[in-house]
Order: sequence, then C-alpha cells, then structure tokens
Amino acid sequence: MRDLSETTARTWFITGASRGLGRAFTVTALERGDRVVAAARTIASEDFDERHGDRLLPLPLDLTDRTAVFAAVATAVEHFGRLDIVVNNAGTLSLGMIEEFTEEQARAQFDVNLYGALWVCQAVLPYLRAQRMGHIVQISSIAALGGFPSTGMYSASKFALEGMSEALALEAAAFGIKVSIVQPGGYWTDLYTSMTTTLPMEAYDPLRAQVQAQWADGSVDSDPRFAAEALLKLVDSDEPPLRLILGGTVYDLAFDISRRRLDTWAGWEQVSRAAEHAVPAPERT
Repeated sequence: MRDLSETTARTWFITGASRGLGRAFTVTALERGDRVVAAARTIASEDFDERHGDRLLPLPLDLTDRTAVFAAVATAVEHFGRLDIVVNNAGTLSLGMIEEFTEEQARAQFDVNLYGALWVCQAVLPYLRAQRMGHIVQISSIAALGGFPSTGMYSASKFALEGMSEALALEAAAFGIKVSIVQPGGYWTDLYTSMTTTLPMEAYDPLRAQVQAQWADGSVDSDPRFAAEALLKLVDSDEPPLRLILGGTVYDLAFDISRRRLDTWAGWEQVSRAAEHAVPAPERT
C-alpha cells in the first residue's frame, strides 16, 4: 500500500472528468495532492475549485476521434512530464431492446465505451512502457456481469471492454504496468438522464412494462465520493486486483450470476466433455 505521507504527487489522466464518477475521481485525486489531466467532451478549469491551480489540466476531448486522443495524451505528458494512473471512465448508455437498435445507435454505443477506451490505452502505453510502471483503470459496470432486458447493447460494450482489458493486463504486466477493471453498482450520476433510447417496438411493450415495474421502487444509488474513495484504495495498493466490485448490491449479484453459471455448466458437463475427442490432424490433399 502506498505511504500516504509520501510527498511525490502522481499524475492522473481521467476521461469523462466533467461529471458523475469522473468528476468525483478528479476532485478526490486533486484533494490528495496529485495532478490530474481532466479530459471530457466539454470541460473548463472553472468547472473545478480554482485552488487546485496548475495541478489541474482540463482538456476538451472527443474519445471517438483516435487522432485527437493521441494528441491529448501527448499534450498531457508534455505538460506534466509523465502519467501514473489512467482512468477510462467516460461512457454512454443506450437503452432499448436488441431488435430495436439501428446500426448507428449500436455503433455509437461501442464508439465511446469500447473504442474510446482502446484509443486511450494505445496512446498511453508507449509512455507507461518507457517508465516501466503505471496503472490503467477501466471503469466497467454491473452490466458486464450479465445481459438484462433493455440494457443489452450497453452490456455488450462493457463485456467487450472487459475482454480487451483482461488481455491487456497480461500483455502489459511484463512492462510493470497494472490493469484493473472496476465494476460499479449504482451511483448518483447523469448516466440515465443523458442516455439515448431506441424507437420502441410494440411487440416488446409487455416486457418493457415488466422491466419498468422492477424499477418502480426508485433508485438506491450512492454518492460518487464513495466510489472515489474506493478507487484511491485500489491505486494505492501494491498488488491491485484485476477486478474490483463497488457496492454491496452488485457484489451479491456477481456471486448469484456466477453460481448460476457454475450450476449450468455442471449440469451439462457430460455433453460438454463428449464434444471433445482429440484426433490427429486430417491429411490435406
């Protein structure tokens, strides 16, 4: 665990830093005394407490523009000299049944949640490799634990992010770079108020009504500062985990989903094993 009396400030690169979890991460890191490159589609220094001064570098950034991402990372390194912690936090939510999605809506969901994070990883890796250290934190979601009605495309983008991140963790480890996937539960952000929705098809009205009834009791979301405090513990750890769940509800859900999967695999074990019989490679003619 990092010595909290340590005076050497770390440099963070945080996407989606202007609001929600990203803003909480940014403020908490600055209050710790670290430096932050706060990247967002729309952001300005006056969005944060002016007392942070030159420890804050706000950068307007469209994550769907790969060239702009590389330029922003280069600017960040030129300004602060290094990067220590990279938080891919920016994300969007498109709500709708799978059949209802247009091609444009489906691609847009992946453009930020997967490709935006990918571009950031590719841009920062040369600098982190040269330093032989660094920590990339991918903010995933409860939706990466399973697909649910109306959030399927969002889940798909987060599943893809996690698959990419698992491979990245193995590839980057040789260079002293750590990778962690954070799966938050519910927090009071504007993710749902800023989401896009599909054009509803009448055939799904009964299912949609069931989903809405399940949500009717209202949100029990938490203050984003609790997620920020957990993030500090994660990046302060000498041996951070590949995965970290944030929230008791999502913690219980993760175990429930995992148990059901294990039970299903065990129930179909004979069929699974019978589908494999190694034979010599067939001769080619």
